Amino acid sequence: MTDFDLSTTCCFTGHRVLKRDFSDEKVSEVIDKLINNGYKTFLVGMAIGFDLKVFEILQTKKKFNIDVIACVPCKNQDKLWTCKQKEQYKNAIEKADKVVFISEEYFDGCMQKRNMYMVDNSSIVVAYMYAEIGGTKHCVNYAKKKNKNVIFI
Repeated sequence: MTDFDLSTTCCFTGHRVLKRDFSDEKVSEVIDKLINNGYKTFLVGMAIGFDLKVFEILQTKKKFNIDVIACVPCKNQDKLWTCKQKEQYKNAIEKADKVVFISEEYFDGCMQKRNMYMVDNSSIVVAYMYAEIGGTKHCVNYAKKKNKNVIFI
């Protein structure tokens, strides 16, 4: 599996589109509580939207000696992204404490495989889910099936 301590590892899942009422402060508060409860390793899926926003917020917490692990579904994940999105992604990858590539190339299902990897290696899943659709819904359902604690933002 990995060298992560399951009891102190958390992962994140969320939609790519952030609603107007999305709150950086709410995410920051949840992360602060996790850190105060001994969480040290944070797995982030590195997709556009929620994932990259969480990654940015986690970077502001580095003074607490945490590890931020970029969990990337495939090496060419950003192939179809805009130049601005690619730049944001590249900057984030460079700041990650570790990068885990689930696959060399894209394949149908690699995003789900990335989500399963993160859930399997965490004890808590933090979810930004405003609609029961897509990968976020599947990730939350998988976490529940695996009896993981899910915190909804």
